[in-house]
Amino acid sequence: MDSITGLAAVIMIFGMPTSVLGMYTFYRVRKLRTEERLAAMQRGVSVPIEPDLTEAAHSRRAGILLIAGAIGYMLAFSIIARVEPDALAAGAFGAIPFALGLGYLLDSMLIRRDARAS
Repeated sequence: MDSITGLAAVIMIFGMPTSVLGMYTFYRVRKLRTEERLAAMQRGVSVPIEPDLTEAAHSRRAGILLIAGAIGYMLAFSIIARVEPDALAAGAFGAIPFALGLGYLLDSMLIRRDARAS
């Protein structure tokens, strides 16, 4: 078995259950919040609805996460490239999420500018 194939298999074996567990946790937390809110309303307690993040905040968060992930990815492959020079080519693919992150940050700034203009 090729070493890359083995690495991909191990990543998938451990990554898939982790992502399923993350989705279940997100679902469960949201369900518990809804049940708590409904129980409070049945008792007659006024429950303020927490506002979700604005569209600009979502774009800003996605931009920051993509840029941070891209920098980490490129740094990791730069370190590996000291031992294996071919790894530097893989590190160049970090430019894709980096550019996406910059696009999200630009989107966030444009949304805020449009909101101020209105």
